[in-house]
Amino acid sequence: MSADSFADLLSIYMRRIRASASGVATEIGLSREAVNNWRNGISVPNPRSRDKLVACTRYLRLTESEANRLLSAAGFAPEFPLQAESTGAQPFAAFQDKVFAQLAQAVPYPISLLLSPAHWGQPPFRHELLQRARTQYGEGSVLHIQPPYSVSTVPAEYFAAIGRQCGLGDVASDYEFESALERRLLAGERIFCLVSRFEQGTPALRETLAGILRSLSEMHSGRLHLLLCGGQALADLKYRSGDMSLLNIAQVHHWPDPSLADLMQLARHRWPEQPWAEPVVAALQALSGGHPALFEEGLQWLVDHPGAGASLHEGQPAFSALRTHLASSPRLWQTFLPLAQAPASRARLQQLLSADDLGRARPYLQDDDLRSLFWGNLILARGTGDAARLHWRSPTVREAGWMVLDSCSAD
Repeated sequence: MSADSFADLLSIYMRRIRASASGVATEIGLSREAVNNWRNGISVPNPRSRDKLVACTRYLRLTESEANRLLSAAGFAPEFPLQAESTGAQPFAAFQDKVFAQLAQAVPYPISLLLSPAHWGQPPFRHELLQRARTQYGEGSVLHIQPPYSVSTVPAEYFAAIGRQCGLGDVASDYEFESALERRLLAGERIFCLVSRFEQGTPALRETLAGILRSLSEMHSGRLHLLLCGGQALADLKYRSGDMSLLNIAQVHHWPDPSLADLMQLARHRWPEQPWAEPVVAALQALSGGHPALFEEGLQWLVDHPGAGASLHEGQPAFSALRTHLASSPRLWQTFLPLAQAPASRARLQQLLSADDLGRARPYLQDDDLRSLFWGNLILARGTGDAARLHWRSPTVREAGWMVLDSCSAD
């Protein structure tokens, strides 16, 4: 449990954007009284309300670290693990170098999509991405757009908020936002724009924003460099409408699975006081399949069970205990449960869990169930090109799926 007071933190974050209890309640699907009880310290979110609290962090426009802090104060695991600011060697450095190099070389339209599944954040390592952009483009030429979360936001307020984030002054409509940004481009500036958490807001507002940015990029070739970050909804805008897609001209990057070296760095950054041995981290990599939230939960379990790492081998009690602990993770259950509600969907999930190979990996998955599992970070593509196939992320993930099926069948 964090030393922070949940009630105090919630009050601070609500005051910062002048959010009312009724406004928060409407957005996250709770009563005003429940939100007031949270804010006044009368109660804290119960384990079944974690998704409500995550929705609250988005509505309050919290950063990843602030969201983690509020969740920790409520007794929950972080939503964005392994992303504390740190110094020294950075994980995924080579991948980030590649993203920026390809964006700078893209002709005539420097537009890239950075796609990441659940539990990596949107985007992962945002602080590092922005720092690289400032180094490459200059401090004053880097814009960061984080669309408002509220689905009740009207277009004028949506673009007014984005205009403020970009330092464009008072903007009262999508047209005024487009005009203000274009004035900077007409003045000869080269601008880099990072759009994070693209999924926030309504589909219509997302499409309007994407259309404006694409149009400006086309009209001012080479001057507006765009890095749009998101998940399934952003991929939809790239692929669903074919050549008519708003983002059909964009390059696509998928956030990579961590290597053992990445995981070693992440473990040392997260718990620098622990003597992390490579065989222990490698065993946890196999158990978690590189799933960031599971990996973090595994690290925490090892910290809480001193000495367990010395016997973290398959067949040993510590290995079995940790696997059972990870298979019970709420992160896995919240993705599996919607696929196990109806008899027909349970039968399909059982079929998928029984398969070692889930089919050919494609740039865009047409199968709704596979697409849900992919963006939920439970399955992944292994191999490259035409040889790429879909597989379960790890045996632990499959075990969680069977546990969910058993639970739903018994109800």
